[in-house]
Amino acid sequence: MARICVIGAGFAGHTAALYLGDKLGRDHQVTVINRTPDFVYIPSLVWVGIDRMDIGKTLFDLEKVYRKLNVVFIAGKATEVHPDEQFVMAVPNAEGSQPVQVDYDYLLIATGPKLDFEATPGLGPAAGNTWSICSPPHALEARDHYLEAVSRMEKGERQRIVIGTGHGAATCQGAALEYISNIHKDLVRRNVRTKCDLAYLSNEPALGDFGIRGLSVKHRGKRTTAEDFISAVFKDFEIEPLVGRGVTEVDTGVAGWQDMEGNSGETKFDYAMLIPRFLGQPLKFLGAEGQDVSDKIVNAAGFVSVDGIYGLDYETLAGNPDAWPAVYQNPNYRNIFAAGIAFAPPGPISRPHVNPNGIPMSPAPPRTGMVSGVIGRIVALNIIDLVKDGRMTHSERMTEMAAACIASMGDSLWDGSAAVIMVYPVVPDNRRYPNDEGRDPFVTHLEMGLAGAWMKRMIHTTFMHKLQGRIGWKIIPE
Repeated sequence: MARICVIGAGFAGHTAALYLGDKLGRDHQVTVINRTPDFVYIPSLVWVGIDRMDIGKTLFDLEKVYRKLNVVFIAGKATEVHPDEQFVMAVPNAEGSQPVQVDYDYLLIATGPKLDFEATPGLGPAAGNTWSICSPPHALEARDHYLEAVSRMEKGERQRIVIGTGHGAATCQGAALEYISNIHKDLVRRNVRTKCDLAYLSNEPALGDFGIRGLSVKHRGKRTTAEDFISAVFKDFEIEPLVGRGVTEVDTGVAGWQDMEGNSGETKFDYAMLIPRFLGQPLKFLGAEGQDVSDKIVNAAGFVSVDGIYGLDYETLAGNPDAWPAVYQNPNYRNIFAAGIAFAPPGPISRPHVNPNGIPMSPAPPRTGMVSGVIGRIVALNIIDLVKDGRMTHSERMTEMAAACIASMGDSLWDGSAAVIMVYPVVPDNRRYPNDEGRDPFVTHLEMGLAGAWMKRMIHTTFMHKLQGRIGWKIIPE
């Protein structure tokens, strides 16, 4: 009997657990360790943060899903990995619980990110200066403070709302874009938009970069870029773009930043949601003698090293699509895999930049949503292969991977909107598409309209169906 352990039940870990349970659950031992008892559909926290969706609609109980698939579930915190002896130590959430040992033959680390608010002094809910929509508790706090700002507008006070990233190396610009666009639509619906100044503060070198080097598409016979597209939206919505800025510190009502040229400045606000830098979740990696072996498994940021080529300069990496991992397997412990934000990319997708003062201004590669789900499935299918006949048959690099993103710009199914973005491949492949900025012009697409709002809501519904392992879940793509 093979023993498989999955740490984390976000998009990557939970997708993997579904496939592992479906194929191996009856005959082998599959165990999932997750910090919370619920799966969280994080993309819809954008709506929770403006009080347009109840938090309950973004959650479901993992235990019920795993029970159907014969998967053992531990709601608790994984604390140690012992790769030589092949076990994980976890502390269940239940009060008074003792640490438990989970033995494994194969381990998938899919922990998602540590939200590194501490990297920017004064950032985040704990400091009480800015808010976040990165978790259910954070989204609820953000909602409450947003509604306070709305209440002040309703009383005639003018408010300045700033949404974006809170560190020069942050990612998830797409979530910030969605949030500010939904705030605009919500304020219009509440008839207080004229009482608010909206600003988008981001470390992207240009609007629409998203940490994927932007994109360009052919639309009605003309080539347009994501920068042109988002700039037009912001002009229409009267949102002030403040890009190319890395936030260095936050105080009450003000975010200090440096730009790409090394200039310092500050942006004032009454309400701000700024996404922090992401790190790998802290885990101890201990050898057979109790020694630290983390350097064999994770990089300095805590992300798991896999089968990519690390240490290449940007130009070399950009010209070598094979440098990106294919099977997400650690080279030193080949029974350890990583998926989603937990794996270490070989480098940035967007061109990195350090300003004259040494401040990095480089959006990190996004590894969330569809990308996480696809990688989770690839890893799960390979573990199934290894259990059954000892060889892996699945692979997919991010230079071979398509991704669809539907960025909500108002949730209403009558007058809402969404930007539908199709990118192939996620990481540009300049060898295959040298004349089209590394992407397939027939697949890569960008469009905005009411149909996108319907698609966004449909995806929420269908993914919640799929991720609960309901009938037909396998035919719904990641």
